[in-house]
This record gives sequence, structure tokens and C-alpha cells, in this order.
Amino acid sequence: MEVTRIFDLLPYHEATFRPKPDVVASKENGEWSMYSIRQYREIVDNISYGFLALGVQPGDKIAQISSNRAEWNFVDMAILQVGAVHVPIYATISESDYKYILNHAEVKYVFISGQELLRKIQHILPEIAHIQGVFTYKALDEHQHLNELIELGKQHADSALLETRKNIITPDDVATIIYTSGTTGNPKGVMLSHQNIISNFKNCRHIPPFGEEAKAVSYLPLCHVYERMLNYLYHYLGFSIYYAENLGTITDNMKEVQPDILSTVPRLLEKIYDKLIATGHKLKGVKRWIFFWALHLALRYELNGANGWVYELKRKIYDKLVYVKWREALGGKHLLIVSGGAALQPRLARMFTCAGINVLEGYGLTETSPVIAVNDLAKNGMKFGTVGRVLKDVQVKIADDGEILCKGPNVMKGYYREPEMTSAAIDGEGWFHTGDLGRIEPEGHLKITGRKKELFKTSFGKYISPQPIEDTFKESLFIDQIVVLGEHQKFAGALIVPDFTFLRSYCQVKEIPYTTNAEMISLSRIHKRFQTEVTRYNRCLGDTEKIKSWDLLDTEWTFESGEITPTLKLKRNFISQKYADKIARLFE
Repeated sequence: MEVTRIFDLLPYHEATFRPKPDVVASKENGEWSMYSIRQYREIVDNISYGFLALGVQPGDKIAQISSNRAEWNFVDMAILQVGAVHVPIYATISESDYKYILNHAEVKYVFISGQELLRKIQHILPEIAHIQGVFTYKALDEHQHLNELIELGKQHADSALLETRKNIITPDDVATIIYTSGTTGNPKGVMLSHQNIISNFKNCRHIPPFGEEAKAVSYLPLCHVYERMLNYLYHYLGFSIYYAENLGTITDNMKEVQPDILSTVPRLLEKIYDKLIATGHKLKGVKRWIFFWALHLALRYELNGANGWVYELKRKIYDKLVYVKWREALGGKHLLIVSGGAALQPRLARMFTCAGINVLEGYGLTETSPVIAVNDLAKNGMKFGTVGRVLKDVQVKIADDGEILCKGPNVMKGYYREPEMTSAAIDGEGWFHTGDLGRIEPEGHLKITGRKKELFKTSFGKYISPQPIEDTFKESLFIDQIVVLGEHQKFAGALIVPDFTFLRSYCQVKEIPYTTNAEMISLSRIHKRFQTEVTRYNRCLGDTEKIKSWDLLDTEWTFESGEITPTLKLKRNFISQKYADKIARLFE
């Protein structure tokens, strides 16, 4: 059968693949709960019957606020089967954003995982006029449990009515509204149709080189279109999906599951890299020497044997001595990792790929469902420092000012209740303006060179794109985050957030007693070490791009502290206001 609506994935999966007990699985309280496709479909249908009994109509908005779990899928598919619109919401946004989204989307029902998340929105629920009910995945006295909706569905099971409802749903109908947090202003509701998302996962199906026996571990929020589209792709390819308990348990869960594929953002790879370095520093004698020679070799890796046979021979030796242990830490297989959401440091892609863990970087936006381009394992399909080749059926052109424009079946229907914003984003010829700057490399790979709105001009009239400079400096093991500034100034400056995990490891090796973050960055010895890093990476930049003045910060940037979005993008306006005094001193 053909998949033309997202919920068609369920009968397609049952008709196409061999039965297995773990189509989806999630872990809670130390136990894996697994579901076969028959169990999956039965639960989804019962929830759908429950929705019909509640009077849910096509186009009604139903929200989910939850961590990744099997129930997320059950509710998602049930929403789509009855023609309602799924509004997934991040668990980490602010109260004002919750209130705005629930009101703006006119949400009628909310599904929430448990008490911790409920506590964040319970006091604002009475202010949301459209909400008719709240369901939870964990038993709570004050709201109905998902099982109560399932039981309602069983009591009002009407397969003919459900089929009638499903039959009126078209591929062009809106399946979901995903609110993008953005770096300024209110969130925007991106309307994506069934066809938008289906076209995207079908055009990505060539990337994983596995059959239906494959397992995927999922930890990125399913409310983000990137993980959600891949979730559907795994369904389409017959993979088992295991939802990690949380970010803190991801490596333990991977050792248990032994996955074939993982989607991630660069941040996790950076943390794994830091842990590997810390492990290496703990080794003694010959073992330590071998570890760091293997690391040095991996950081110089080039594809297709370009470094020559001597390099490849060394690589085979180090694979038996070192790299195999790196793979064991991630489950033991030759894992495929797909990275998106932010720029990936080429050193990470080189190192992991050298160690037999292929890291494929891709690029896209919520508005493009999301993938526009991605590296793959085909001949010449991968190039470090790029986001790969443009997907089949997707068109990309570079505007005169360097902006990346995109057209294709993956481009959104528009912003919900925002026609002017939609017209500003999609021109009369159907080209979506991404706001990103880029170029097409001679081999056909797309390279991102910056963000159009982030360009600033120095007092000498020179334009600077901060993102490529920031990406260059984040190659340093010492640097976790950096923001480059200098609007109307004579030179570029920067605020730097050290990688405190690596800094502790460095201080241990150098026998520097580590006290607090604030005290450490005030040490002249540490300051000189960072100056060495700044000098080193400035050599990679043009004269106007070099960082002439910088300062260290003593706390990490998180979504909760306000400097970054849930998708790890810098909130430059917020940073400029929060650290105004420090920034002013950079340019004194």
C-alpha cells in the first residue's frame, strides 16, 4: 500500500514487515515497555474512538507536552486519524510561551506526561478559554489518565465511523502546527501537511543502509520536526525505536539497546568527545600514549583513503587498540549518527567517522519539514564541513545576496494565522527564504556560511558574519560557546563560555587545584591559555574577522538561563542585554 497520510504508516508497517515485539519501546522506572504493531494499532484506534466520542472535529487542535515515550506516538497517530491537528510543545519553554501557544492555536485538549510538566502550566490552564480537557500519562488525581480515554474509546468503538473520518483526510490537509521558538518575538506556528512530512522522509529513506532488523535510539524531543520526521522514517523502514529515559542515561541506554542509528545535535557529540578526552587523561604510560596518538590520527581523517595507505594501516591498528572501545561506549556497532539543528564541528565528524561511527550532517528548518540537504553514504555523498547534497524533489538556489532559497513539496503551507509573515517568507514564485547564507560547493554539496540577519558592520564599513567565526573557535577543546560582537565598532570582540568539563580535566593534568568556575577563569595562567587558543584560531580568519578583544564567562549557557533556544541557537539580543556591561568593556 502507498503512504499518503502519516497514519497510513501503521497499516503499511503491518503489511510490509515481519512481526516484532518492539516496534516502539520506552523505558521508565528501569523497565522497557515494548509494543508490537498490533498492540500499537489497537491503542491508536481506541484513542481515536475516544476522540470521536468526545466530539473532536477535523481541524481541532490537540497539544502534547511530553518527553519521548511510546504514548507520544499513540496520541500523535490518533490525532491524525480523526483529522485533528497535532500541536506538539517543548517541555522547556517559558510560561509566557505556553500561554501564547495554547491561546494562539486555540487548543482544545492537552496531553502531558506527568506532575513535573503539569506543575508548569496548571495555573494558566483556567486562562485558556478553548481547553476542554487535560489527559496525563502518569496517574494524577486532578486530571484524567490516558487509559481513561482509551477505555472511553473501547466503550464507543465504531470502526465504520473512524474509516469514514479517515477517508476524508487528504495529503494536503494540515497535520501539525509546530511553534518555533525563534530568537526574538512570539513563537511562530508552522503549518505542515501530511504531504510535507511524507515527502521528506521518503526522500531520506536512502540514507540508513539497514533493513527492518535495525534499531534506533531516540532522545531528541519529538516535538521538534527533525526527530519527528526521523521517527516516521524509522516506521517507514521497519526499524525498532527505543526512547531513551533522558539525556543523562543516553549512553547507558545505548549500551543496552545496541542501536544501528541515532539522531543528535552536535552538543551530545561534543559531550561524548569531552568524556573520551577525560578518559584518555586518566590513562598511564603506554596506554595513554596510544590513546592520544589514535586521537591525533582520527582528527586528521580524510574520506576515501585520501591520506594514503600508511595512514589507513595505522588506522586499522588503532581501530583494534582504541576505536573499538569508543564504539563499545555507544553500543558496540558501527553506528550511523545523523546530526542536525546546529553547525557540526568538522573535527567531530572526522574523529567519529575514522573510528567507524559515520556522522552525517544535514540542514533544514521547521518550515521545510525539515531536511533540505544531508550528507549520505553513497559515492561522493559525504564532505566534511558541508551539510551534504540537496534532497531529491527539493530545489535550492542561492540569491544574489547569498541567501539560501528552497522550493519543493517539503515547504510549509504557511504560518498559522499570520498571512503577512507567510508572504514575507515565501515569495510569489514559491521560494522559501531560509534566512541562512550559503553556497554550493563544486561537488554539489551545500555549505552554510552564516545567518543573514546576524550580519553586522564595523565602523570601517566591513560586514562580518559571526556564525562562521563562532564555529571556527568552537573547534577548540576549551570553548563551549562563543558569541561574536562588534556592530559599529572598530573590531570584532567575543564573549566566551569555557568548556568547564574539559577545563577541569586540563587543570587536573597541569596539577592546578580546581575551585569554582569563577575563580578558575580569573587565574592569569588560565587566561593565557585561552589567549593561546584565540591566537591559534584567529590565524584561520581574515583581518577584519579576527577577535581582538574577549572575555570569559563563569556559567554555562542553557535554555533556562535564556542565552539559547531549545534548538541551541544563540539569542543574540538577549545576550547583548544581559551582558551589556561586559560587552561595553570589550570595546573600551
